[in-house]
Amino acid sequence: MTNVYENPLCTRYASTEMKHIFSADCKFQTWRKLWIALAESEKELGLPITDEQIAELKAHITDIDYAKAAEYESKLRHDVMAHVKTYGDCCPNAKGIIHLGATSCYVGDNTDIIIMRQALLRIRKLLVNCIAAVSEFAEKHKNVPTLAYTHFQAAQPTTMGKRATLWLQDLIFDLEQLDFQIKSLKLLGCKGTTGTAASFLALFDGDHEKTKQLEKLIANKMGFEACYPVSGQTYTRKVDFNVLSALCEIAQSAAKFSNDIRLLSHLKEFDEPFESGQIGSSAMAYKRNPMRSERIASLARYVMVDTLNPAITAATQWLERTLDDSANKRISIPEAFLAVDAILSLYINIVKGGTVYPNMMKRHLMEELPFIATENIMMYCVKYKNGDRQALHEAIRIHSVDTAKQIKLHGCENDLLDRILADPAFGLTKEELDEIIAPEKFIGRSVEQTEEFLNEFAYPVLEANKDVMGVDVSIKV
Repeated sequence: MTNVYENPLCTRYASTEMKHIFSADCKFQTWRKLWIALAESEKELGLPITDEQIAELKAHITDIDYAKAAEYESKLRHDVMAHVKTYGDCCPNAKGIIHLGATSCYVGDNTDIIIMRQALLRIRKLLVNCIAAVSEFAEKHKNVPTLAYTHFQAAQPTTMGKRATLWLQDLIFDLEQLDFQIKSLKLLGCKGTTGTAASFLALFDGDHEKTKQLEKLIANKMGFEACYPVSGQTYTRKVDFNVLSALCEIAQSAAKFSNDIRLLSHLKEFDEPFESGQIGSSAMAYKRNPMRSERIASLARYVMVDTLNPAITAATQWLERTLDDSANKRISIPEAFLAVDAILSLYINIVKGGTVYPNMMKRHLMEELPFIATENIMMYCVKYKNGDRQALHEAIRIHSVDTAKQIKLHGCENDLLDRILADPAFGLTKEELDEIIAPEKFIGRSVEQTEEFLNEFAYPVLEANKDVMGVDVSIKV
């Protein structure tokens, strides 16, 4: 225990990989890489910068003196200038050309884009592996009949595998949106204080082509195809909203999955992974609460609400820029990524380590199947027993109403099939009735739909992304 607040996203939920992406080292080393890219590009375009100066900058990318930077910032009240001076102290020959022509957003905004792309790629890897886990689950359970539910009331049966394809389709939609956002990301570039590139135009003595080329060189060195064509001092904050919207979509899908798992846990048809020494309740020792799914639901709710932050920020920026975005961005964007990282890790853990109970599914199915099967029974008797459709319908209605009444009033077992078997109007044998009500006859195209979806949609996605298959998820319970 410590005497200061620690963010639970870091201490309890998110992975080491995602925490590193949003670490101080990753941020400030990227600043230094951007300063190097700027200096190299300016040199290539003719400014008096030497190879020795650039070599000196490159030699000191990682040895950041954070104590000195903090000391500078306490005096200057400016984080970028504090790091410019800190970098200059360890690069005395190059300190005069660090940040040449740039404004703070050159390192701040470009770094934000670079880090968001790294974080999106981490989320993408988790999402692909989540799709793989759900695909395997769907294949494994494609033939397991289970009651389907509308309004959480018993409806026509499906299979557990078919139900999983509903989760899977949502995840594939999410991957499509994620890929679009990754592909769409561009750097801010180096457009100066108000986005006019005036400072760089002055450096190049009014040469517009060199000023334009500078951005292209920097983008290439930082691994981007292009910069946003226009900006104020900052890139449009709609970019942040678009990125968090993609994360929000993942949160929605995961929340839906987690709710389904919680309902199935109540029905005793599915159990989350449960360690041998895990305690489900401090009071009720027998309980196995679906806490991992509940955690997904909780974190997903946070992400969905968090998406309002960049939306409002984008809507309230003034003219070429204001600084009311900064404090919000420092919190809302990293936390969204940390939360979705945790959400997908939990999702994978539940799907890969959970337990399905087909016998409980069959029990619940057989409790409701007599009612569901009545139309099939009636049509069989009309076709093969010369029954009168209207008379049979009335007999079924009477038997069904009384059976339901006995179940609800007295907790009786569902004996509708016994009533029908004993009614001479139907003229059925036990063997005939068992054949009519076989569960696999009520699942429609569940098996075929599952196979078709996996083969036509899921497996091609996995084949196209086999280079990112395999991920280690560690859950702190």
